[in-house]
Parts: sequence; C-alpha cells; structure tokens
Amino acid sequence: MSIVHRFANWLETHWVIPAYNGWVLAAFSICFLASAINTMAGWLYVISGISFALLGIAALLPVRSLRGIRVQRRPIDPVSSGDRLTIELEIQNQSKDPKTLLQFQDMIPFVLGQPVQGTIETIAPQETYRWIYDQPTQQRGVYRWYTMQLRTATPLGLFWCRRHRHAPATAIVYPTVLPLIASPLVDEMGQEDSPEFHSRDRRSHAANENVTRSLRPYRWGDPIRLVHWRTSARYGQLRVRELEVFTGGQEVVICLDSARIWQQQDFEQAVIAAASLYFYAARRQLNTRLWTADSGLLQGHRVVLEALASVNPGEEPSKSGPPNLPLIWLTQNPLSINTLPAGSRWVLWPSASPTEQKNLLTREHPGILINPEQPLHSQLQSPLR
Repeated sequence: MSIVHRFANWLETHWVIPAYNGWVLAAFSICFLASAINTMAGWLYVISGISFALLGIAALLPVRSLRGIRVQRRPIDPVSSGDRLTIELEIQNQSKDPKTLLQFQDMIPFVLGQPVQGTIETIAPQETYRWIYDQPTQQRGVYRWYTMQLRTATPLGLFWCRRHRHAPATAIVYPTVLPLIASPLVDEMGQEDSPEFHSRDRRSHAANENVTRSLRPYRWGDPIRLVHWRTSARYGQLRVRELEVFTGGQEVVICLDSARIWQQQDFEQAVIAAASLYFYAARRQLNTRLWTADSGLLQGHRVVLEALASVNPGEEPSKSGPPNLPLIWLTQNPLSINTLPAGSRWVLWPSASPTEQKNLLTREHPGILINPEQPLHSQLQSPLR
C-alpha cells in the first residue's frame, strides 16, 4: 500500500475524507474565492463562503451519524468443512435520531474469503437491525476476527467517514468425517492373544464369533471363503461377508503425530483420517480416545472435533507422550513405527524412498500405506499390510 493510500485510510478512519463530489465542490469554492479576491466582487465572496460552510457541515455530519451505534455478534455454531457458517450480527441504534445510509463490512479472515459487505437504508431510534449471512468454508480450522467497519457519507455525500466496532467472533470448522462402513484398523484391534482378552466372557465370544454382520463388495485381498455366493449371483458381482468381531470392550487410542513437520496436504488427510476412525470406533461402542502432541489424551465428540479443528503440524509436545497401549498411529515418519507398543496399528503417509516403504511391509505392526493418488475413504477400509 502506497503512502497516499495509507494516509487516505488514516483520514477516513480517524476523521473524514472527501468523496468525489466533495473534491469537486472544494475546487469550485477555491476558484470562487480566488475570483473574489481578484475582482473584489461581493457576490463571489458570498458564494465561496456558503460553499466552504457547506463543506464544513458535510464533514461534521458523517462523524456524528456513526455515534451511538453498537454492534453485537451472536455465537457462531460450528460446522464441518465444506458447509456454510451462519453469521448473525445485531446493529443497534442507541441514539434518539435515525441512522440512514450506512455501509458495513465484516472483516473476516482472508482464509475464509473477502470481507463481507452490506448496506442499511435506515435504523429507527432505539431499534436494532439484524444482519444474517452465510459464509462458505473450504478448510477446517478455528477462525477468529475482532472488528466490523461502519461507513457513511450521509447526508450530503461529500465526505466519507469509517469507524471500527469491536465485535469478536470465533468460528470453528470441523474436519470432514468420512462415513466408514468397515475399518480393519479398528476391527482387528484387541484380537492378539493376551490374558486380558482371554479373560472376557467366552460364552459371549462364542455367540458372536463368525456371525455375519453385513455384506459388502469384494476387495482385492479378501479371503475367498468369505464370499457369499448367493448374494453375488443376485447382484452380478462378488459380495463378501463381514463377520462380527468380538471386541470385549477394548480401548482404541488414535494418535496423530502432530509434533512432526508434515507436508500440509498430507496432514489435512491425516486429520480427516483421525476424525473418521474416531467416530467409526465410537459407533462400534468402543472406548475411544484421541491423542495429539499438544492436547494429550481427549475423549468426547465435541472436544475431539475442536482439537482436530485447531491441530497443526510441528506442535510442541506436551509433558506426556503417547500412552503405552495398543494404538493407531497416524504419521509421516516411518522410523516411529518401530517404537509402537505391541498390538498397535499404523497409517503412514509416504515421505520416504520406495525402498524404505517396501521394508515397512515386513515390520511387526500391520498398517496402511497411503497412496496419494487413491481416495482416502477406500484406503481406510482396505485390508492391513
């Protein structure tokens, strides 16, 4: 921004700045005054004096018109990424005079979009104008802004006056939650041999073992013994059975490796994956928790969504690291997979060389290696490697 623009902006926000009509009238007033001095004609002095008086009045009235206006903002309900925020403001005229011909501008963050503008023809004394608008969202996050601008040139349109009003806002945009039908990352947790697992109710285990929960299309790598031939013949494509898994109330801890520096696009996918796995496990009525480097262990739908909305790569680790429990580890660091507790799973966004990625397939913990060219939704439901 040039020095002229900055000076003009300062004038408009601290006093007034002439509009185009104001510059024209000021030029004519100066010309009339110069002619009056040269000719000593009284009527020219009168015209120039009236013009300057009109300019003075026109400069004072816009400032006065913006006094007595108060702006309040209603709380903004959280939405998911891709949905529209509903933003509601109340512009109150607390004076005894009507307020006319107002422009207002909500100074939303540039990440959300350009400032939103509107106009008001009149606000009666002691009345409130309610302004509601929808703002589309593209990316999850916690967005904060604090000001709204009021602008007017009433009543003569010769000078513009602009003032800021303090109207703090906080908008939370949750990450997208993918509707997972199945997820081996969660379904196969807790199936390893352990004293705790075998101490569960064996009669409940026997009653639930090998019971068909649902049918789904065949995916490469599914055992042929799970194909439901009668349904496959009906639909003209292979359908496999999903068996009821005895979970025994085990705990699922989903950990996002947010202390590491990620590629931004991969990190956004990891946040979506963490939210989707958390809510899938919650729908399975498992004891599910989320861990991030900054917030530690969290539980509860709203708390988890707010944490995932605000999480960023490269966070400062909290005092307590990931719990020493079987967990689902979402990372871009292949070396961290070696340090996971027994029974853990992993989801890796590739940043290593192809040779290192191939070596991961032989490691102790099974997991999913994300292919950036394939949909995340289908990969989270694919068999483990």
